[in-house]
Amino acid sequence: MQQKIFVTGISTEVGKTVASAILVEALEADYWKPIQAGDLDNSDSHKIERYIANSKTKIHKNSYALNTPMSPHASAAIDNVTININEIKEPKTKRHLVIEGAGGILVPVNNEQTILDIIKPEYHVIVVSRHYLGSINHTLLTVNLLKEKGFKVSIIFSGNEHPTTEAIIKKTTNVPVIGRIEEEPYFDQNVIREYAESFKEKLA
Repeated sequence: MQQKIFVTGISTEVGKTVASAILVEALEADYWKPIQAGDLDNSDSHKIERYIANSKTKIHKNSYALNTPMSPHASAAIDNVTININEIKEPKTKRHLVIEGAGGILVPVNNEQTILDIIKPEYHVIVVSRHYLGSINHTLLTVNLLKEKGFKVSIIFSGNEHPTTEAIIKKTTNVPVIGRIEEEPYFDQNVIREYAESFKEKLA
């Protein structure tokens, strides 16, 4: 059965793209980042391309590619465009699909809507949680809102293990944890492939 996974974070720079690459590799899935804001020459799609080793994955074009690394609504305003979520059309594929969000779920895409509005009911939402002061609050707010909205939710921990933080997150959210991405010295195709192998069982 085709899986559609939406990868979101509890904040920015928590490791969503590396997590997405691991999921793409594990499932030999297609990849789609609906909104890219900034870094167009070294976008998340470019990074996925470098990280994965399988030859089946297709990387689909962004619906919006914006020039400034800011919240999508602000970046769009600088480019003199307004993001219309009806223009964000999921690419057609028979393979599994990994969709990477921008920032967290309440990041605005225009004056009325947020990233949450582009997450479809059938998507399995994977929340990437990384420990920092305040990350418990951010993780619980994110997971609980997604659960309230009826989504199937799982967590990937990113960065060095922090047992007390993770224990309370697991106990309070009661959602599956797919695994941890350690604080690696670097990520390349081999490292991504190793994680993909270890995550496969939990994704089946």
